[in-house]
Amino acid sequence: MSILTLDNICFSYGSTKVLENVSYKFEQGKMYCIVGKSGAGKTTLLSILSGLASPGKGTISYNEEDIDGIDKYEFRSKYIGVIFQSFNLLSKFTALENVVLSMEIAGLKEKDKKEKAMQLLLSVGLDEDEANRRVLMLSGGQQQRVAIARALSYDPSIILADEPTGNLDEETQDEIMQIFKDLAAQGKCVIIVSHAPSVANICDEVYQLQKISNSKRLKRTV
Repeated sequence: MSILTLDNICFSYGSTKVLENVSYKFEQGKMYCIVGKSGAGKTTLLSILSGLASPGKGTISYNEEDIDGIDKYEFRSKYIGVIFQSFNLLSKFTALENVVLSMEIAGLKEKDKKEKAMQLLLSVGLDEDEANRRVLMLSGGQQQRVAIARALSYDPSIILADEPTGNLDEETQDEIMQIFKDLAAQGKCVIIVSHAPSVANICDEVYQLQKISNSKRLKRTV
C-alpha cells in the first residue's frame, strides 16, 4: 500500500507554472530519486511533500488520508523527516544536543533522550567523541550523518532528502547512500532529490521533472 500519494499536483509562482498534473505513489521500503535540471521544481516538490508548501491544485494523501485534514505541524514533526543539503544544524550545539533538541521539539515521550540520541548517532557511523563535538568541528560527511540522525529522532515513516550528497566526496557519498539503503530496507520510504547519476542509479525508482510548454511534470525515466 502506498504511504504517500500525489494526485494531479499543480503549483505556480504567479503566472509561471512550476508543477502541473504531477501524480505518483510512494511506497514503504523503497528508495526514490527525483532528478531534473536546475529550476525544474524539485525543491518545490519536496516542500509540497513535506507540507511546507501547499499545491494550487491536486491532493496529497498520507496513508490514504488527505494531509489537508492533518495538522501540518504534527505531519512534519511526526511523519516526515527532512534532510537538507546545507545540513541546517545548530552550530553552537554538539551533534548529540542537535538530535536531543529535535526530539524535544517533536514532543517525543522518551525516558532518556540522550541515550536514544547517542544510539542514533552510533547507527549512522559517529562515535561518542564525535557525538559530543560542536557540529562546526565535524566534517561535512559527519554533519550529514548528524542531520540524518536528527531526521530519524522521532521515527518518521518518510525521509525526504534534498541533494544530501551534493557537498560530499565520492567515498563519503557512498557511505551516506548506504545509510539510506539500510533505512529503506527497514521499511522507510526514502525520497531523494539529486543531480548525481550515481545516486539515481542506486535508487529503486527514478523520476524526472521536465519543463513542457512552461510547465513541469513528473515522469519515470528508469
